Formats: sequence, structure tokens, C-alpha cells
Amino acid sequence: MKEKIRIYLIPLMVVVLMGLATLNGYYWGQAVNHTLIIKGVDNIAGGKIENKDFNTVWQVWDLIKKDYLKADTVKEQDLIYGAAAGLATSLKDPYTLFLDPEESKKFNDDIKGSFVGIGAEIGYRGDFIVVIAPLKNSPAEKAGLKSGDKILELDGKSVLNVSVDDLVKKIRGPRGTFLILTVLRNGEEKTRKIKIERDKIEVPTLDWEMKGDIAYVQLYSFNENSAKLIVDSFNEALQKGANGFVLDLRGNPGGYLEVAVGLAGIFIDNGQVVVSEEFNNGKKDEFKSRGTAVLKDFPLAILINKGSASASEILAGALRDYNNTPLVGEKSFGKGTVQELKELPDGSTLKMTVAHWILPKGDIIDGKGIEPTYAVAMPEDKDLKLDDSGNLLNDLQLDKALQVVKDLIKAKK
Repeated sequence: MKEKIRIYLIPLMVVVLMGLATLNGYYWGQAVNHTLIIKGVDNIAGGKIENKDFNTVWQVWDLIKKDYLKADTVKEQDLIYGAAAGLATSLKDPYTLFLDPEESKKFNDDIKGSFVGIGAEIGYRGDFIVVIAPLKNSPAEKAGLKSGDKILELDGKSVLNVSVDDLVKKIRGPRGTFLILTVLRNGEEKTRKIKIERDKIEVPTLDWEMKGDIAYVQLYSFNENSAKLIVDSFNEALQKGANGFVLDLRGNPGGYLEVAVGLAGIFIDNGQVVVSEEFNNGKKDEFKSRGTAVLKDFPLAILINKGSASASEILAGALRDYNNTPLVGEKSFGKGTVQELKELPDGSTLKMTVAHWILPKGDIIDGKGIEPTYAVAMPEDKDLKLDDSGNLLNDLQLDKALQVVKDLIKAKK
């Protein structure tokens, strides 16, 4: 008689915040249990800026106030916010930006899980802003936006010199309005114009089903509900006689780091380092698994593609490093930096990159991604076959992952 196995959640300490820009808002790779409050300019006195020449800033200020055509309409506070934004922009880091109080409020509303937008994650790849992944059942997905699409224009205007965050702002708009993205798809020479209607976006979590004696779990994001839902799905699958699992992280742009660390504890031994954060002073923070590794010996394969980013890459990389878990699909996106929110007294916020992630065997995710164990390309769009409900019938990557798990199950017997 098979021993009954049940999975339990173990609370994790939440430490650091990281972010992924989206076309409709932001996800955060981890909730934060502290916010650094900077108490105004007086706090800067402790820094070593007394020998820096700020005359240029004040000269520009004076010239604007004196000679600008519409000087009477200029608000001094806007000049201050503009200068702060310029400091952040000068770093040339696509994930570092300054948010004025109004932008900060929108930002905080967005990360709560529902917002108006088109439902797609974006990020930099080389000189282009690309689609990391459209969210499941989002306007972006329904309109045909794909992972890897390079965004060239918004409503006929070039975005080649626009930051990710500025593009996010331009994408935002009233529910029911339309926008047109001009994109260049991998392997194509001609651009595509994709018309998308803005709508309220509810961030999806997961779906799962049994495929024979294998539980197939699609995890769409690492949000605050993910941990409970995925543990519930695993427990139900075990009750139905699951002998192995396929965890599908394709198109999953990330989310809460604590969820990824928690899920890792289901498969790897307690106390193992799931991921490390390395800061500019050489300091490292380690995030260790806290679980019973109850499914460590169960056959598992993980599906990844170019839409798998951040927390998805951390979980896949950790299980690969410790358990030799096979990864199936395509190379992941490569989003591996950590951002912290530094809240200012007037309600404005500085979101700044402070560290990068390192996997257990020393691999750096950012800009590199994770290579699959079994590289499997998906059929071209024209060759995709769908059922009446829009589900993919010829999912070659899933077929391979299921076969890998079947082989692992046989090898155990």
C-alpha cells in the first residue's frame, strides 16, 4: 500500500523586493518586510557630496525660471521631480526609476494584482524592449502578442529610445480604449501591427490536470495566492494517484521570491540555498529552503521558455542544480536583478537595482537565462493546432516533458 504523502506550507520571512516591468503595471519578485524611508535632504549630509559642484543644476533652474517661454506655468515641484528622475535615468538601468507621488500611487495599486492594461510583461533584451510573456487570457494574448516580440512602435510612434517604465506609462489608459503595437517577431522580416483593447487585468495563478498518472501543473505567476493553490493541487494530485509531475513555467514572468523559495522546499532538502543575492559591496544574502522535501524522489520535469523569468528561473535553476531536474523547452528570459523601493517622505519613490541573483552552482541569471536540458522548439504559428476551446493540440514541449517523466517513473520501478 502506497504511503500517504501530504504537503504543508512553511511560512517564510519576506526580505527583499524585486520588480518586473509590465505593460499594465508591475510584478514584484518578492514582498518586502521593510521600507527604507529617506527623511528628506538633510539625510544626505552624511554622504560625501559636499565637494560636488551643483552650480549647473541651479543655473539650469534659474534659466528655466527666467527665460522659458511658459515660465509662469512651471511648477517648482515638477522641476525637482524632473531632476530626481534625471538622476535615476542617468544610470542607464532599465529597472531603476524615480516615481513622483502620483506615479507611486498607481504603482502600488498595480502590484495588488488587478489593474487596467493589456496584460503582458516586458523587459529589455539588447537594444530592444521585448515581450517577456502575455498573461493567460489577457487582451495581449487574445490579440496575438507573443513572447519574444520586439516592440518598435506604439500608435505609430517609435519606442526605440523609450525606457521600459515610460512605455508602461504610455500603454496605460482608460478601459475600453485601443492601442496599436508594431512588433518584429523572431524569424520574420516584416513587422506586425497588433491592435489591443485595454481592459481590467486579473493576474491568473494556475491550472492543473491529470494526464494518466502524471500531474500537469501550469503556474502562471508567483503571486500571493500561488503557494496555497499549488500545494493544494499537489495534494489533490497525490490523492488521485500521481506518480510524477510536470511543472509548466512557460510564460511565467515571476512574482514573489518567497513563493519560489517555498515551493523549492517541497522538492529539495531543508536548509539548501535556493538563491543568493550579491550586492555591490560583495555582501551576499542567502535564501534557504524551509520544507520537508516531501516530493524530492518523485519524477519531475519543468517546462521553460523565453517567457520564463525571474522567480521562474530561480525555481527551475535550483531544482536543476540540486536534483538534476530536467528542464524542457527553450532558453529562459534572463531577468535576475533585485530592485528595492526606497520611499520618500512626500510620497515619491525611488525603485533601484541593488543586487543580482546567483543560483546554487554559481550561475548568474541576468542577461543569460537558463538553458533547457532538452531543447524543443514549438511549431510555427501557422502550424499550431487548437481544439474548440483554444487549447493547443500539438504542444511538442509538453509531449517531451511528459515522456521524460514517464521514463523517470519506469526507471524507479
